[in-house]
Parts: sequence; C-alpha cells; structure tokens
Amino acid sequence: MNQSRLTTTALTALRIVLGFLFAAHGWQKFNEWTIAGTQASFAKMGVPAAGLVAPAVAVLELAGGVALILGILTRVVAALLALDMLGALFLVHAPAGIFAANGGYELVLLLAAAAFALALTGAGRLSLDRALFGRSNSRLAALT
Repeated sequence: MNQSRLTTTALTALRIVLGFLFAAHGWQKFNEWTIAGTQASFAKMGVPAAGLVAPAVAVLELAGGVALILGILTRVVAALLALDMLGALFLVHAPAGIFAANGGYELVLLLAAAAFALALTGAGRLSLDRALFGRSNSRLAALT
C-alpha cells in the first residue's frame, strides 16, 4: 500500500471514529442528561455562562461529530471541537489529574489532539470536503 492510500485510510478512520465519539457525547447531552441537566452540571463544575454554553456544546458535539463522519467543513468543525475539549480540560478536568476514572483529562486531551490533527490536515480524499471543494481553482479549496 502506498503512502497516499495509507494517509487516506488513516484520515478516514480518524475522522469517522472521532466523529462518532463526539456525536455520541452530544447525543448524550440532549437525550440522557437533557439540556437542563447539562446546564446544571456545567454550572456546578464552574463553567462560565453554563446556560448558554451547555446547549452550544451539545449542538457542536452532535452536529460536529456528524460533520466529521461525513467529512464536511472538517477543518473548521475540528478546530471548534479542539477548542471545546481544551475548555473542558482547563475548566473542569485538569485539577483531577490525568486519569479519566478520577475525572481527569486523559480523554479530553486525546479528543483535543485528534481534533487538532484533523484541523491541520483536513478530511482527506474520502470526504465531502474533497468532493465539494477539492478542485484546485475552487475558492474554498483551503477547506480540504
């Protein structure tokens, strides 16, 4: 397998798995915890403007996860998700140490790094970004 195929496979796998995880967390905020419950949890954790941030994060994670799976607006969505996870790291998880079992930051750090990698690389060949914006003369080619 040549490097191009390996890169395509790696980016596609990363995008789909990361998108699935973010979508699952967004879905959880809507359906399992509810938005009101998420707002209350965020407020208890000291997240500023929890009433506004909780629904915004829920929408970002759900819709952003789906966007990553499809590979649409990947760089923008991935950058926003990386910032989302950095906020979770610094506002909530850092004081608990590394391990997620103790409320630590290992998962949010990994999700932030993976999202940051996609923000830098883009979605790859097997994506809607490539299909829609991949022509070299496209004004939106930077999205790919």
